[in-house]
Amino acid sequence: MKGCEKELLTIGGKMSITEIKIKSIQDVEQIVLETQYDDKLMHYRSPALFRGLPNDTYALQTSLYRNCKEKSVELETSILRNFYKYALPIANHDSCWERMIVGQHHGLPTRLMDWSYSPLIALHFATSGEDFTAMEAHDAVVWKIDIDELNELLPENYKELLDNEHAKLFTTEMLEKVAKNTNEYDEAMRSASMVLLEPFSSDQRIINQYSYFSILPREIVNLEDFFEKNTCNTVKYILDKSIKWHIRDMLDQCNINERTVYPGLDGIAMWLKRHYYVR
Repeated sequence: MKGCEKELLTIGGKMSITEIKIKSIQDVEQIVLETQYDDKLMHYRSPALFRGLPNDTYALQTSLYRNCKEKSVELETSILRNFYKYALPIANHDSCWERMIVGQHHGLPTRLMDWSYSPLIALHFATSGEDFTAMEAHDAVVWKIDIDELNELLPENYKELLDNEHAKLFTTEMLEKVAKNTNEYDEAMRSASMVLLEPFSSDQRIINQYSYFSILPREIVNLEDFFEKNTCNTVKYILDKSIKWHIRDMLDQCNINERTVYPGLDGIAMWLKRHYYVR
């Protein structure tokens, strides 16, 4: 593809992250249009989840680790317990995973990491959420992970549960059957795997963002390092800073913007602020 450079980064001679540099608006098509035909469903489906970041130097870290750093393991239980205590009866959920999802949605530091099934949503987050003057100061990034590949790394009882449910992603109800709390989860996952979770539709924002989560076990701190050592289908798309505004305008035409991603007055205000920004 014209203007597209592909570089294979190999760790240990086997697993790797593929880095693709997106230098033109035409190159964006490969992020958006990639699908695979599913013989069982007789439809084309993407096997991937996506995550966009406005700066390609940003690490793949959970909000829990960014906030609590090396004390994440020590402080996580207190954070979740106090959130549940102070949020009652607004967030009345018995499952620790449901409490975690609600907390994440409202800005609580958790071990969850946001992903989207929509590459357009990932492109939105890669071209928003920062000072407008910084848009052309650095490249952005969209990560793509392979659902099937990561599921193959799961412990056998987790894989059996997915097979029995004819599912590719966990729900909180499914996860409760194999791990009722974070300690049980961490014991099963160690540093070898992680669950991909489909959240319950508690809010219009989750629906509009086509949201999913990865649940990082405590032994996985550096997620990029995990992908390098354990996967071969992970892709890191580097969006050249010179086309970020062009991508942003394209997304607006597709009705992917702050107004739709964040339903409500806050989203409308953010959208209008950017829409009328004078470069």
